[in-house]
Amino acid sequence: MPLSLTGVTREELTALMLEWGERPFRAQQVWSWVHVKLAGDVEEMTDLSKPFRARLAAECAPLRPRMLSHCVSQDGTEKWLLAFEDNVAVETVFIPETNRGTICVSSQAGCSLACPFCRTGTLPLQRNLSASEIVQQVTFARATLAARGIRVTNVVLMGMGEPLYNLESVIRAVKIIMDGNGLAIGCRKVTLSTAGVVSRMAEAGRHLNINLAISLHSVRDEVRNRLVPINQKFNLTALRQAALAWPLKDRGRITWEYVLLQGVNDSPQDARELVAWLKGIPSKVNLLAFNPWPNTPFLPSSKETILRFQEIVASAGLVTIIRDSRGSDVGAACGQLAGNDATVHMSNPS
Repeated sequence: MPLSLTGVTREELTALMLEWGERPFRAQQVWSWVHVKLAGDVEEMTDLSKPFRARLAAECAPLRPRMLSHCVSQDGTEKWLLAFEDNVAVETVFIPETNRGTICVSSQAGCSLACPFCRTGTLPLQRNLSASEIVQQVTFARATLAARGIRVTNVVLMGMGEPLYNLESVIRAVKIIMDGNGLAIGCRKVTLSTAGVVSRMAEAGRHLNINLAISLHSVRDEVRNRLVPINQKFNLTALRQAALAWPLKDRGRITWEYVLLQGVNDSPQDARELVAWLKGIPSKVNLLAFNPWPNTPFLPSSKETILRFQEIVASAGLVTIIRDSRGSDVGAACGQLAGNDATVHMSNPS
């Protein structure tokens, strides 16, 4: 099996170079080309000898996924459909903001959770991504955007799939992404999002000193059972206990993602119950308008309903933000990723 240079740590790369009979500084050279200079191919590593580059090319996997398509939203959000060596493809999204640029990466191709309001949930799970494939989404996006003078500052594991069902690869990938001598994205700028896989939250917390976002959407078990079927296995009581045990940084908060669905979870009573349920948990609530997709049975809540919901939650002293829907016109918004850009407008920014 080919070696993946994007999926090994600096320590592992150093050990490999010694095994190959190379001096230790070779590891730093290769690491820098992959994670700092963002080389897309071994042949770009011009300070390495031709025989050494030839060996890397022969024994190592490609450094980048193939771009199958690229689309750009009217609001500047960008989405790529990226294929790996076995032709399995995932979507990766870039969200530009005034003071930061966020890459939303996928951890699985498809998803097994079947949340009915999420288009990814309608897809079968094809497979977990390797740590290398997770990292490559970041290196691809950073290199592609840097060529246009655009910075990537934040990474969110909120793309296709459930990160905690691919925890080993996610832990390895996050450590590589945060390495200060490489991509150097700090722990406060990395967020893992989960639908509430309670059995793996404690392990994730032990290994990853990063932000946590939890897809909540209701604090009534009967409603959440429908919206987030994993709730039937790990109910709200278990989820609350796991959230309380998450190791927060100083002044840190858990982020709760709450998609408002007309007539399902958007009433004033829902807002009051949310406030009561969050009592005692350092929290930030992100309210999201539902982003429709073909044949979905749900409708978005009205702007007035969302504002009323926010007012109730915020008046209880909780940080409550209404998140803008970004990239919905190209299927790049929250809950719209389907692993296929064939039906959306594609363009190349100048």
